[in-house]
Amino acid sequence: MMSDRIAAAAKLAPSASLTVEQVRAVRHWNAHLFSFTITRPPSFRFRSGEFVMIGLPGEGRPLLRAYSIASPAYADELEFLSIKVPDGPLTSRLQKIQPGDPVYLGRKPTGTLVADALLPGQRLFLLSTGTGLAPFLSLVRDPDIYERFSQIQLVHCVRQVSDLAFRDALESQLAGDPLVQDQALLQFHYLPTVTREPFRTTGRIDALIDGGRLFGHPLTGPAHFDPATDRVMMCGSMAMIRDLQARFEALGFKEGSNAAPGDFVIERAFVG
Repeated sequence: MMSDRIAAAAKLAPSASLTVEQVRAVRHWNAHLFSFTITRPPSFRFRSGEFVMIGLPGEGRPLLRAYSIASPAYADELEFLSIKVPDGPLTSRLQKIQPGDPVYLGRKPTGTLVADALLPGQRLFLLSTGTGLAPFLSLVRDPDIYERFSQIQLVHCVRQVSDLAFRDALESQLAGDPLVQDQALLQFHYLPTVTREPFRTTGRIDALIDGGRLFGHPLTGPAHFDPATDRVMMCGSMAMIRDLQARFEALGFKEGSNAAPGDFVIERAFVG
């Protein structure tokens, strides 16, 4: 039976576009970063890497924001990663949610950070900053991605070490994941980098590329990007995407989409 809070929220939800779901768990990584899981409607279908609208009741209409889904397409619950913005219309309230609270969930996930938007290749580079990690958490826990690419390199660039959300799971190469742990042990590589604190790897993604660190052991193959074999997904700060997009296009990479697969894709709807 739904709680009174969920029942009240359900009366406000425009059923044609939103459902009302229940918060299952919340984890605060630090003072400005948290993740949360919510119930998943039985009819909700999405491809790993897509985003969906999440929201709370507002004055007269729901407050909604696009969030990449961090859980894989087969998961029983939906997980999200969010920044905390003190004066943000939605995140100032969303960061205070507790298990049992209602949230709005859009009915139509979408996005370009999906395997179908890329041409076949050998190495897949997932380049992220901040909460841009979220769609890649979904992808690297999906068995399909390991059938499509022989090597998967996830790069996560943040300001502080505490911003490296899900670091333990990623450093373990997804050990304990019943569906991908065996493939991930051989094919998945995680490269975290920090820009404002001491860490074993420091510097922005472009610096890692220029210095060759992004192509280092245990990744195999050439120490440069090759459009014949490499595919790239990018999510995070617009400055990072703008700079790297220009770099890849200069190398002959073609941007892909759901309608026309290519060599690299970006998530233009991402904010955070």
